[in-house]
Amino acid sequence: MIKITSLFSAVLFCCAAWAQQSKKPNILIIISDDHAFQTIGAYGSSYGKTPQIDRIAEQGAIFKRAYVNNSICGPARATLLTGKYNHKNGFKDNETSTFDFNQDSFVKQLQQHGYKTAWIGKIHLGHQLQGFDYYEVLNGQGTYFNPEFISKSGRQISEGYVSDLVTDKALGWLDTLNKENPFCLVIGHKATHRNWQPDPQDFGTYDTVDFELPATFYDAYTSRKAAQQQEMSIDKDMQLPYDLKMYDSAEAMLAQGDYKRMTDAQKKAYLEYYRPIFEDFKKRNPQGKELAEWKFKRYMTDYLNTAASMDRNVGEVLDYLDDRELMENTIVIYLSDQGFYMGEHGWFDKRWMYEESFRTPMMISYPKLIKPGSVIEANVINVDIAPTLLDLVGVEIPKDVQGKPFTNVLSEPTKEHRKELYYHYFENGEHAVSPHFGVRTDRYKLIRYYTGVEGWELFDLEKDPREMNNVYRDAAYKKTVQQMKKKLMAEIERYDDQEAKAIFLSGE
Repeated sequence: MIKITSLFSAVLFCCAAWAQQSKKPNILIIISDDHAFQTIGAYGSSYGKTPQIDRIAEQGAIFKRAYVNNSICGPARATLLTGKYNHKNGFKDNETSTFDFNQDSFVKQLQQHGYKTAWIGKIHLGHQLQGFDYYEVLNGQGTYFNPEFISKSGRQISEGYVSDLVTDKALGWLDTLNKENPFCLVIGHKATHRNWQPDPQDFGTYDTVDFELPATFYDAYTSRKAAQQQEMSIDKDMQLPYDLKMYDSAEAMLAQGDYKRMTDAQKKAYLEYYRPIFEDFKKRNPQGKELAEWKFKRYMTDYLNTAASMDRNVGEVLDYLDDRELMENTIVIYLSDQGFYMGEHGWFDKRWMYEESFRTPMMISYPKLIKPGSVIEANVINVDIAPTLLDLVGVEIPKDVQGKPFTNVLSEPTKEHRKELYYHYFENGEHAVSPHFGVRTDRYKLIRYYTGVEGWELFDLEKDPREMNNVYRDAAYKKTVQQMKKKLMAEIERYDDQEAKAIFLSGE
């Protein structure tokens, strides 16, 4: 009897071990908003401290050449869900597009294969979600304080700071799971979106940092007509009251919507922090370049103070996985919806195909496949994420998905993935950035502007990594222009971008 019992126990143990080993991996995606790779410690930032986000790179892989197909909030998330470019998934811009949740997405595929799915936080694609067993999403852009969340149960305002609330709700959902089914959870942070309102506990974190002006801060845009017409300059377009909280009076500040919704304690903390800064600003009365550089410092300080809370909350999520021994079987991805300008070219915001907004931070950990500390130099783009996840969990990739899985580079970081990267920004009006599309190779970048400004740009990234000198009309690059146009048309046809094709064929 003892032998039979021992044998039975051994069989149970082996079955349990096999079940744990064969269980499909969980998926956790943390997507931030406008988080610049230049401000992240793992990317070598000289001033940004992100110890929790850096943990993902240390435990897994950091992507040095991760890009987006359209550098703007909603379209980036639409691409994440569908694995398609925006002319195919239908969400081209934030101003005129409506996302059709009836279309397929990687989370719908996961649901069909036994996954429990949820999106918590910012999605910016409406609130009639499909493919998620549970959701609690911010209303539109959301607010930093006491935001409204929308779920299947309706709308509810939650008191507190948005990064904390999103994390608490996400971990609360994980607590409801029965552990039998794998999960896919997307945590959508509002930080670090404009207008950069820090959690009061993070006031002062970066206030004494002496931020160095980017080399291109006083860019004159001499060879770039589209850049000359933008309205995203820190000097000219960043607003002292709205962006930097420099209101003429406390009453004027508290009359604004973002501050009206605050509790008395939150209002008190903001007044105690910002009013002395305003009084000092008023006394100094900076003008010209001094004002531009003062605005730059305040922008950097508010932005990074805001990022501090998000990093702390990323750590809480990672600790949750560690404490419950879930990390080993969980694919963890951290990325931003796109890159962001931290004073480069004198700018804030995103949108352009220039590197600072075209590139996005991205890191992935998955101990079963990825060696800790891996550095991946392969070109990848956000359209590739959905098919990669499906490939990793053994789900067939739908034929209409346009991205291609980069699974191979996760275990072999030296492998190549893409030689060309295709980009198309559609929005016409916001910040006066002209719509444009283009192609990037390791050395060159070709961009075609239309609607606002008509014209071309070519950059030799080897000689001009900061993209200051448009050599499109330089005779020495005539052959390169021809070669890059062929590559651009090949990408347009590969992804069936009919709007871009018509513009390309229309000539100069």
